[in-house]
Amino acid sequence: MNAPPTRAFFATCPKGLEYLLRDELIAIGASDVRETLAGAHFSGTLETAYRACLWSRLASRILLPLAEFDAADDDALYRGVQAIDWSAHLAVHGTFAVDAGTALSKLSHSQFIGLRVKDAVVDQFRQRDGNRPGIDTDEPDIRINVRVRRDRATLSLDLAGSPLHRRGWREVQGEAPLKENLAAAMLLRAQWPQVYAGGGALLDPMCGSGTLLIEGALMAADVAPGLRREYFGFLGWQQHDIALWRSLLDEANRRAEAGLRALRSGFFGSDADPRMVQTAKRNAQQAGVAGFFTLDKQDVAHAAPPPGVTHGLLITNPPYGERLGERAEMPQLYRALGDALRARFTGWRAAVLAGDVELGRAMQLHADKRYVLYNGALETVLLTFDLKPRDEAPRVLKPLSAGAQMLKNRLEKNLRHLRKRLTREGIHCWRAYDQDLPEYAAAIDVYGDTRGDDHLHIQEYRAPADVPADIARLRLREIARVAGEVLGVPRERIALKTRERGKGGSKYGQMDQRNEFIEVDEGGLKFLVNLTDYLDTGLFLDHRLVRAKVRELAAGKCFLNLFAYTATASVYAAAGGALETTSVDLSATYLEWASRNLALNGFSGSSHRLMQFDALEFLGRDRGHYGLIFVDPPTFSNSKRAEDFDVQRDHVKLLLACDERLTRDGVIVFSNNFRRFKLDHEGLAERFAIEDWSAPSIPFDFARRADIHGCWLLRRRPADAAANPWDSARIKK
Repeated sequence: MNAPPTRAFFATCPKGLEYLLRDELIAIGASDVRETLAGAHFSGTLETAYRACLWSRLASRILLPLAEFDAADDDALYRGVQAIDWSAHLAVHGTFAVDAGTALSKLSHSQFIGLRVKDAVVDQFRQRDGNRPGIDTDEPDIRINVRVRRDRATLSLDLAGSPLHRRGWREVQGEAPLKENLAAAMLLRAQWPQVYAGGGALLDPMCGSGTLLIEGALMAADVAPGLRREYFGFLGWQQHDIALWRSLLDEANRRAEAGLRALRSGFFGSDADPRMVQTAKRNAQQAGVAGFFTLDKQDVAHAAPPPGVTHGLLITNPPYGERLGERAEMPQLYRALGDALRARFTGWRAAVLAGDVELGRAMQLHADKRYVLYNGALETVLLTFDLKPRDEAPRVLKPLSAGAQMLKNRLEKNLRHLRKRLTREGIHCWRAYDQDLPEYAAAIDVYGDTRGDDHLHIQEYRAPADVPADIARLRLREIARVAGEVLGVPRERIALKTRERGKGGSKYGQMDQRNEFIEVDEGGLKFLVNLTDYLDTGLFLDHRLVRAKVRELAAGKCFLNLFAYTATASVYAAAGGALETTSVDLSATYLEWASRNLALNGFSGSSHRLMQFDALEFLGRDRGHYGLIFVDPPTFSNSKRAEDFDVQRDHVKLLLACDERLTRDGVIVFSNNFRRFKLDHEGLAERFAIEDWSAPSIPFDFARRADIHGCWLLRRRPADAAANPWDSARIKK
């Protein structure tokens, strides 16, 4: 008997849940799981997809991609949709609906895209026998999902049919209900499964319609979140495997029966609004867990552990004060919650979904973790706390000095200025401070890892000779303390370095030997960062937009990365559709690191070469031609294994050597961090049309250091290009 075919799928989720979703899909049995912004790609059989629909507590939809094609105009979109045999998916008298979205494309209206897709499907059926399927926007036999991005369409079947957070038990809800998949994410981040396994209770002192408590009970009882749903998007699909689906439902029912028999009481909720208490009771009854709940009317200020309950998880989603006039009342509510936690919940864990960091601070408790989550379109922060026993008194810190207080004020101002844009653009690694105050000459970088933890990398620039060594050490300690307090990062996740400056810049050198790497996300890609062992971390944050430009230019080109370091630009090029990448560096250590970065993002094999060479030596030996070359040399190099290099002295020689390997319509992206660097236009203008891209390449969090690097785009002049027969799409030999 043949094994069932493996297919590619995509699970969507709210932003902030991607890494939890990745782990959940792996546990369900998916393979090749890769998280990306607001979702995760995965592979598996039809059973894998059915299990994801039935068992995922975090996903919003499960999509089965059918086709991807260019869609620069409506005719191209229409042709791409008609190329699919829709009779393989939909009965002629069936019903369907279309969900459409668009970004960065000539087709800029999603409603028009949806209508064009509908027309293409209907016309295909009509052309066969004159009959056509109907439209049902509520519960169609199939739901078609189309997304057009950068003039390229991805067409998928929505196997969920309706958002998976609709579990089927919610009879009534409050004014601002918490979506069930966000509630599940809160419970997982707060370690509820571990707390329950340890005999702990679950308590929500502002329970609203009971979402957190119900999700917590179903999670503890091993009840599939989709078990009570009556509709999925595959039930009317022509390829639906009814026997397989029934077997999965039978298995889920058996697990639910066993789990509910073993579930113990220990779910406690309260709310100041008696109507919400009644709503929570009806929802719990609908979900089949009311018998395990105790629900009462009570103000949050009086929250306390139930009699005889010594430990557990307090978790809640307080109001955020989004309505006009309500915001001013919110700090008092959060302070009351903080007072109750300190006074009566010693030994418990707690998790609070705050409207923002300022409201979280009103509780006056130190969070051990912070996670940015989205409640609908609203950015929120989940704060988790480990409420230690009173005999573990916190260390009393000395008051901040006047200078340190100034530093704190400046860092808080920077954070307020940057936070919304960082969140909006999904940026997790960024610069928080760079020598803003002369007395505290340091750069503070934040690296958010893929588990949701922030790490700090603090580089103190070498103090002037007239500053005593003991004062310099004190200021370094103050920088670490203030940065940790303002950014909410414990001392064990703060790396401190002193940057020694030479005439030409900073010399690379090993500083420690911990070999500790963290995995971070940038632009939907993953990179390994080492904050302790080297002067630089493996990811130059000021080059974030330069890397994005490389991705933009890379489609359909062979890509060469000189002085490749950890090959972050090569990963971007591969993600942008480069035909192949070649990364050249003299360091075996960096090439190994580069290999891990490429593999981490699914790029490996002969299409992604790693070459241990001096850059100029490689250019002299290599016979390949490249449509895109990225050149980011150090300020200088005096390696024993290569000829001495100075970027100011040698850049013309280097770029002319690159020109010999450039296709006729190729581009060189040239950058460096020597702040006194002057591009030799005279030496290059005969061969290149030069675009100074320095200003657009500086990220907004580096705006105070507009000279931190320079960047230029070099294209061969037309006369010279005509003399070169190489074509950009030609694969190098």
